[in-house]
Amino acid sequence: MDLDQLKQKYRSVLDLIKQQGVVLSHLHVQDGKLFMQGAAPNQAVKNLVWDEIKRVDVSFGDLTCDLTVDESLPQPAPPVKKYVVVAGDSLWKIAAKHFGNGALYPKIIEANPWKLTDEHTVIHPGDELIIPNL
Repeated sequence: MDLDQLKQKYRSVLDLIKQQGVVLSHLHVQDGKLFMQGAAPNQAVKNLVWDEIKRVDVSFGDLTCDLTVDESLPQPAPPVKKYVVVAGDSLWKIAAKHFGNGALYPKIIEANPWKLTDEHTVIHPGDELIIPNL
């Protein structure tokens, strides 16, 4: 695979990296693998990135990721709360419950780019979503 194909495969990881304030010093193809090197602002963020890598591809055989922790980097704002989807939920209903206005559901999509791509993304009971601050 070329760089664009690998970046597309790991798009949710790259989105999470951006959202969580990870600084990448290298992102290129090396030895036929996507090579990512950089620093996360804390261990929890580093773990989130690795969890997402394993969600995309449990073997991650086409990826080399070298992340360190640099606590001098700006820390991401902590998510206010997490919500576990139940049967009958929709993004509109979840937004109405947490924000008082169902039309604010795009804020939930923005807070969960590794799980939700748009309003047509199917959510399932048991899915865990981050409910952002407004």
